[in-house]
Amino acid sequence: MEKNPVITASDLSIGYRTGRRTSIVHRHLSFQLYSGELTCLLGSNGAGKSTLLRTLSASQPPLAGELMLENKPLNAYSEKERSRRIGMVLTDKTMAGGLKVEELVALGRQPHTGFFGRLHAQDHALIAEALEAVGIAHKAQSYTAELSDGERQKAMIAKALVQECPVILLDEPTAFLDVVSRTEVFGLLHRLAMEQNKAILLSTHNVEQALVLADKLWLLSAENGLQCGVTEDLILHRRMDTLFNRSDICFDYAHGVYYPIVNGQKKIVVESDDETLLHWTVNALNRRHYACVQPSPENVSLPSLQAVAPDRLILNQSGKTSSCSSFEELLSVLPNG
Repeated sequence: MEKNPVITASDLSIGYRTGRRTSIVHRHLSFQLYSGELTCLLGSNGAGKSTLLRTLSASQPPLAGELMLENKPLNAYSEKERSRRIGMVLTDKTMAGGLKVEELVALGRQPHTGFFGRLHAQDHALIAEALEAVGIAHKAQSYTAELSDGERQKAMIAKALVQECPVILLDEPTAFLDVVSRTEVFGLLHRLAMEQNKAILLSTHNVEQALVLADKLWLLSAENGLQCGVTEDLILHRRMDTLFNRSDICFDYAHGVYYPIVNGQKKIVVESDDETLLHWTVNALNRRHYACVQPSPENVSLPSLQAVAPDRLILNQSGKTSSCSSFEELLSVLPNG
């Protein structure tokens, strides 16, 4: 089924104007953001992720190019009209600790009721539905100051939901969260995008979660601009190595993580029939600055390690064979690389 984009950018330039001075962060960006999808914006610090999000939310104007929201120029919308179409969740912790959770979420209805508008039965129903959707309905009468970081972030997402916007933009929503809360928030956003047919775009440094749950990735870098695509297409076309302009790290395409390049001072042959065991064996040896290689005729004179099980690691070095019952024992008998 063909999808229509909610946001479309053509030849967009983003950056800042200060007086007569113009500072361009990125030029010639073209992309589309679709309903029903969770899109993750990845990039290094200073790559321009927040600048792009602010431009998409109309918090700052584009420097050049065309930016369309629902087939209408973004700058043609009034502030009130935009607030009904774009919800924004920022990294900053909310200072509304004195408000009850229900009251905080109710602030999201202001684009529809006005600042002093009264809430009606339909508004209260939407607030209850949003709290239920993010899983904190039981906290409705709690004070925001009493919430955990994860619960507070869910409350801010609920506030964006009651705006009834087709687009939700989030700037590093999991920055201060623990691993459980990060996983919950990512899962929640993916579910909301699908179930409520919203276009959700978030910037994040949490690459591992993004690769698991993002329908699309936007890779932003100074060297390569913005690369957009389905997550697996970008991974399998080896685009992840273009994200950071560094020669000392690379992307592990088999496991979906970035890791430091090992300049091994020594080489060792490593074998295992267990892929998981092989991965963590190589991980331990890399940490000792060993470059791990596969068996081959030219490597027959190298030390070798056969990982049969976590408690059976068979090391052959200098013509002597020993069996280690743990990685602690292995690393104690293996010279530093």
